[in-house]
Amino acid sequence: MSNTFKVVDMVTRESLRILHEKAAFIGTVDRQYDDSFKQNGKGKIGSTLRVREPNMYTRRQGSRVMDVQDQNEITQTITVATQDGVDMRFNSAELIQSVNSDAAFDDLSKNYIEPAISVLISGIESDFIAASTKATYNTVGTAGTPPTDLVAVGAARAKLNQCLAPKDGNRFIMADSVTMGGMVNGLKGLFQDSSQIKEQYREGMMGRTAMADWYENDRMWTMTNGSDVTGTTDATGLGTANSDGSYSLIDMHTTIAVSAQKVGQVFTIAGVYACHPETKAAYSSLQQFTITAIGAQYTTVSPAIVLSGARKNVVKSDGTALATTDFNSQTLTFVGNASTSYLQNLMYHKEAFQFITADLPLMDDAHKCVRRTQDGISVRVWMGSDIRNDELLMRLDILYGFAALRPQWACRITN
Repeated sequence: MSNTFKVVDMVTRESLRILHEKAAFIGTVDRQYDDSFKQNGKGKIGSTLRVREPNMYTRRQGSRVMDVQDQNEITQTITVATQDGVDMRFNSAELIQSVNSDAAFDDLSKNYIEPAISVLISGIESDFIAASTKATYNTVGTAGTPPTDLVAVGAARAKLNQCLAPKDGNRFIMADSVTMGGMVNGLKGLFQDSSQIKEQYREGMMGRTAMADWYENDRMWTMTNGSDVTGTTDATGLGTANSDGSYSLIDMHTTIAVSAQKVGQVFTIAGVYACHPETKAAYSSLQQFTITAIGAQYTTVSPAIVLSGARKNVVKSDGTALATTDFNSQTLTFVGNASTSYLQNLMYHKEAFQFITADLPLMDDAHKCVRRTQDGISVRVWMGSDIRNDELLMRLDILYGFAALRPQWACRITN
């Protein structure tokens, strides 16, 4: 019995170690552990976390009467309800012998645990990257032209700066190997940071330049544009306002068919400019939007459009306020060509995206069920015997959820 528990515990620890090394994207974002699931996993699957965004205010100028502002807290939710895992089987001799020496356990790790964890983390990261990229609306680069210098990277850095992403050493670039190969060749000698080289423990770590740590990751998501990328908003461009006064519905189905739109496409609206989040001064670039959902009449976009107040995020080119009528019959410009695929690399601050795991319950035969947490990731390994075939069956599970709570702190580098 003690040997069985020892094996399960060793496998759990080894699984977390390998997961830590191979989780390139997850390892660079905000990882949180939902302690409401503590105490033997008593949190219910499907539970949601409510995360508050910081309040925003408007400035009072001069010594006039106070302009006291109400607290206008915005909350977002993350559902922790996705359970993924991998399953293995061993004969009892293989597993029990693995505790007898480090070499035997190394073989177990190499032949079983590492391949299993690699498949698991690859699938989770792929889903997470795709969802995060679709939620990211800031986009730079020349569609169809892989970057080989810092021009596009510098533009992405500027986008993060304009959206007030912290300059605290927690910015990252995640790029596919083809892009990284071109960048490494074009930037010979720049990926040389001795402090980073000493700590290249995570898979894909390349180095640091342009205020970001660079990682190579071939799970990056590819956007395939719809069959039509030319058109305008309809005569009444904006749909009904949300409860907080913002607008996330745009009517553009008359000129661009529903079937021609794809979730994740990025576009701009003529005359609608981005602005500084605090001063509300107009930037020189149009505000970019990403499609998050497609309905029978309205297309849902992010960011939601806010025309006034502390959270105003769009203005006219001269900085004056936009009206709802300014969105009527306006030209739409999409990134890239129709029916064309573009790989999307990412530059982002750590807190742009959140990955949250929670405890799964320990079952009744707890001597064969172990749960461990490392770096905000909770993993459960559960073993059971098959007496007929003299086998030990093992399942490894993670309960998690993810979200893009601050997508403005990220930018696609289209390829």
